[in-house]
Order: sequence, then structure tokens, then C-alpha cells
Amino acid sequence: MGAALLLAACSAGSADDDGANQVSTPPTTSPPTGAPGLEVTVVADGLDHPWDVAQTPDGTLLVDERAGGLTAVLPDGTVREMSADFGDLYARGETGLMGLAVDPGFAENRRFYTCQGVTDGGPDGGPSIEVIAWTAADDWSTATRVADPLVPGIPANEQSGRHGGCRVEFGPDGALLIGTGDNAVGTNPQDLGTLAGKVLRVDPETGEPAEGNPFADRADPEAAYIWTYGHRNVQGLAVRPGTGQVFSVEHGPDVDDEVNLLQAGANYGWDPVGSGRYDESVPMTDPALPAAVPAVWSSGDPTIAPSGATFLEGEQWADYAGLLLLGVQKDTGVLALRLDDQGRLVEQFRIPELEETYGRIRTPQLGADGALYVTTDNGDAEDVLLRVTPR
Repeated sequence: MGAALLLAACSAGSADDDGANQVSTPPTTSPPTGAPGLEVTVVADGLDHPWDVAQTPDGTLLVDERAGGLTAVLPDGTVREMSADFGDLYARGETGLMGLAVDPGFAENRRFYTCQGVTDGGPDGGPSIEVIAWTAADDWSTATRVADPLVPGIPANEQSGRHGGCRVEFGPDGALLIGTGDNAVGTNPQDLGTLAGKVLRVDPETGEPAEGNPFADRADPEAAYIWTYGHRNVQGLAVRPGTGQVFSVEHGPDVDDEVNLLQAGANYGWDPVGSGRYDESVPMTDPALPAAVPAVWSSGDPTIAPSGATFLEGEQWADYAGLLLLGVQKDTGVLALRLDDQGRLVEQFRIPELEETYGRIRTPQLGADGALYVTTDNGDAEDVLLRVTPR
């Protein structure tokens, strides 16, 4: 899909004037009566805060851990720790080795991408966040940096590591999307002169801004990378199969975690400047910003701290097909959202087999084989990678 078509497709489902800055969230219900029972198996254990998972064309699962480390789970079940250079990893608080994406051409180029904190590259020589391109050895023994960095200079919070964002996902047109956090700095989300609090869109080969980005003509060089702005902490990105729709998942402040349908150039309304401080009591989407795009889902109070997200696809999922799944961090389990064709929320419910059983869930990800893969996020080397399939 070309850039123009992608931008048009992602405009679908935007709110009209009467609905601006309002979210009508249906109550949580039970799963549909036609939902399949699910089989849940552990495919790797002994992990520590595994942040993301991706499946390559040969069926190998690639998993990363926030404190540093890559693990490959081969199709025969062999679990192999990969040798990789994380000597410059900045892992503090919420920041570390985070997002992971496999190149669409992986079968030919063995290339994948990480989004991670690094110990330098910030404006004062301190920590920053970078996207790095790697290649995997044929036997999955090692990973080698080949574009180091591909995208530099994403701000990090040096004191606490808060709000590092760092989800990566390929868009429908082949551009690489990068969700960033605001670093808990109130001015960042609305400032087009910084990469913090944004969704970026880049060419995965060069790391340069992708063609068709909405702010390419601005004087600030950072603006050319920006696809959307006004974000707090983008923890999930999901592309809806068969459409140009891309959704972001964000941790909220005191209330209102959000799922947003992304539109090129749109402002998602996070503006926590308050009285000169980082004000977490203000709405996630500020109604005082006339152009702010309302969320398609909002948690209200209490928040659940959603993280990774994926769409289920395939007739084997029966009445679960088409659902958007969110990992739940503040509670436990996986939240399912059913959206209509325009991206409006129809219903929400929890997946029973994953509720109150495996703890915090960081990332659900649909594999190339049609199974759902899930990383837990409990720490102390007690985390697992799960495979979920319909019975």
C-alpha cells in the first residue's frame, strides 16, 4: 500500500465534531458463546521480563528480555540463548531492551530490529533510546548489529527510565513504526521538535524519515520522522489485517489508559504541563485541545496499564477472530476488544484461560503460524513464553 493510500485508510473511524474528546466504553462482558476453548502451553521458561516476541518464516520464535538478552525457540522446541552485544544497554526503570520486529524480508536478509535504551547519544552525552538493526546467524547462535543505530537520538529519562515507549511494528506499507514515550517531561508530547511522546515512521533500510510523513516540511529535523504526536507512553502498536488501520496502546495517568486509531499528523491530546509540572491528574486526551483525536477505547478508573497488542486472525479462532488483544500489566491477563470496521469499540472482555493464572502479561503476538504467543512480566527469572491455540 502506498503512503497516500495508507494515510487515507488510517483516517477511517475518526470522530465527528459532536463526538470529539468523548469515549463511550461498553462494560466488560463475558466471552461470546461461540468462543473456542484455548490450549495454553509453556514453550520457554526461566525468562526475566521478556518484553517482546516475534516469529520468523521458518517458525523460530525470537524473544528479548528487558535487562538484555535474546533467546531463540527453534521449531523443534530447542531453546537457544543467542550471543549479542548489549555492552551499551541502558536498563533502568521502564527502559531497557524493549521492542522487537522481524523484517518482512527476513527469509533472505536475516534482519530484525530492536528498540532499546543505550548509555549515550542523549543531548548531554547521557542515555538515549535507539532502534538498531541486527542479523541472526543461520544457526541462531549469534546476533550481529548491522545498522548501529538505525534511528538514534530518541530521548530517554536519565534519572528514572520512565516512559521509554519503544514498541516497533511494520506498517501496512512496509515503513517501520516506532512508538515512543514522553520521558515524563510534560512539554514533550506537544513539541514537534522532539521524538519523545510520538509515533515515528521511518524507512527500515536507511533509518531516514519515510516518504509521505506529515511534518516533513518543518524546520525542525526531528519533525520529519513524526507520524503522530500527543502520546504519553506508547507500549503497543498493532496493524489490523486487511486494512490500513494502525492502533496504538498507551499507559494513562491517574485515569484513562487508551487505544487510539492512528491518523497521519494527528494529535492524541496528552498535554500534562499543568502549573509548570508533570501533572498526572489531567485527562489523557485534553478537551482544551481542539484538534485532539479521541480514543477508541479508554480504561476509565481504575487503569490497567495495557502493553503489547495484536489482532487475532484465522478461521480457527472462530468467534475470537478479529479481536484486538491487549496485555495487562497493572492487573493480570489479556483484555479483548471487538471493533467495528471503522475502528469503533463494540465490546470488551477478558480471555478466561489467561485470567489470574500467569500474572502480568507484557506482549501478546499472533505468530506467522496462526498461534498466539504471550510473554509474561513477573520478574525474578520466573517468566515464561506461552503458546495459545484454539482446542
